[in-house]
Amino acid sequence: MEVLGDAIARDRRSDATALSAPAVGRAYDYRRFCTSAWKTGNFLRLLGVRGGVTVAIADDPIPEPVLTLFGAAALGATVRFGPPSPVGDDTRALVVPTASLDEYDAGPATKRVVYGDPPATPDVSYFERDVWSENPTEPPDRVDPDDPLLRTADETYSHREVLRSARSIVERNGLDAESAVAVRSSFADPSVVVAGLVAPIVAGATVAIGPAAPGEFVVGGDAGGDAVALASSPDSLGSK
Repeated sequence: MEVLGDAIARDRRSDATALSAPAVGRAYDYRRFCTSAWKTGNFLRLLGVRGGVTVAIADDPIPEPVLTLFGAAALGATVRFGPPSPVGDDTRALVVPTASLDEYDAGPATKRVVYGDPPATPDVSYFERDVWSENPTEPPDRVDPDDPLLRTADETYSHREVLRSARSIVERNGLDAESAVAVRSSFADPSVVVAGLVAPIVAGATVAIGPAAPGEFVVGGDAGGDAVALASSPDSLGSK
């Protein structure tokens, strides 16, 4: 894998569980996860998302933010979880729960997308309606390994850096298709994204999100499972 979009390539599809969110009663096998991420990416492209722009995503442990991460990455966009308000001028799409939309100040260049309850106004896109009606094919966008992928207030990390760290985490912890990684910390922390959302998918393992998520490996929290050992070299997004 050279870019994160390779983790949702057609040959990754299978009946194994990719994403589980027990708190909302949903689970995706790799077949449905890849297809849903493609559809998310294709919808974001209709909003003008492409390389060089940012997609701001709520720090919310349910499937929509995770699918948005992988869909935006497949287009070459940069992702920021838990964005500030106002969002930056380079933010092309803002993806948040409907109930939280009014907390964000977004300019006219930023397309607003909500999930959960339907939006009150037609100028706001509705994830459940608009994404699920999209084309279920791989986005054709060309992405370079050195393109930015993950952004925080202080740092930006490329596809190459994120995948290098993810592979290190997979190797250190022996993650494989039989593993389940429970993610119980903020997506706004890039090390949590890499260890909890990217590394398991790279390994073909299961990502389990939310406070009730079970797994023999745990990112954040202190109940059950072994803590995932995050990569700790200077170029690997740090350690916890």
